[in-house]
Amino acid sequence: MSSQKNFYREIAPLSAGDSFLVFDRVKDNFDFPVHYHPEFEINFILNGKGVKRVVGDNIEEISDVELVLIGPNLYHGWELHKCRNKQIHEITIQFHNDLFHESLLSRRIMNPIRDMFNRSIHGILFSEKVATELTPRLVKISKLDGMDYFLEIISLLYDLANSRNQRLLSTYTVDYDTFDDYDKMKLVYEYVQKNFSEKITLEDLSNVATMSTISFNRFIKKRTGKTFVDYVNNIRVGYAARWLVEKDLSISEIAFKSGFNNIANFNRNFKEIKKCTPSQYRDDFSGLKRIL
Repeated sequence: MSSQKNFYREIAPLSAGDSFLVFDRVKDNFDFPVHYHPEFEINFILNGKGVKRVVGDNIEEISDVELVLIGPNLYHGWELHKCRNKQIHEITIQFHNDLFHESLLSRRIMNPIRDMFNRSIHGILFSEKVATELTPRLVKISKLDGMDYFLEIISLLYDLANSRNQRLLSTYTVDYDTFDDYDKMKLVYEYVQKNFSEKITLEDLSNVATMSTISFNRFIKKRTGKTFVDYVNNIRVGYAARWLVEKDLSISEIAFKSGFNNIANFNRNFKEIKKCTPSQYRDDFSGLKRIL
């Protein structure tokens, strides 16, 4: 498998106050370049036969239905590959790697989930039987709210942990020393998350990372595959996309709230990143939920 430097850290639109984030979408394009992020991720795909899945050093074509748990910072990605279906149903559930404290995971009732989390550093493929049985519940999750939403995901994790015929995908595990709390990328990420609605300069982020502007430009490109400006705008568009679905605000209100100084700039960046206009996104996208 290639070294870490060839893959990009994905910035998930999951804020510190969120518990779970669910994406539920039907599409005909399925290209997620290999990436990693510190969050756990459950990925369910229906009608994706022929899609190529990469998890660590494991590469396989998937069947019509599949369900995978990806552990923190494990490289993963999907490509359309040989899939010709136009109605690929994908549901992704992300949650912070510290959502469940060790004091909770150490309780007997949580032992199966704790053990599953430990195994997820390899990536876990659940059986087609389990994926098929859980399909109605997975499809329903994005339509729940509040405590019903929270408890159903906990219940789903418990049922997955106790399911039979799980298979580990990757033979290698992540070197967690690479992702310690003092990682410069983590400091940059936290700064942008806190200040994205305000003006952020190259000097601001260079100072956060304690680098010269020239060194920081190379650093951000290497770690994210994006320039400084593109990186910040991606985070801003991520928040704007969430608010388009969640909030009853005008597009212009969302544009300024997410840190863009004019509507034309917002529309241009949004379309470049999301491949549609903000209005189309609001009309077409459904199923994004979060818990505060």
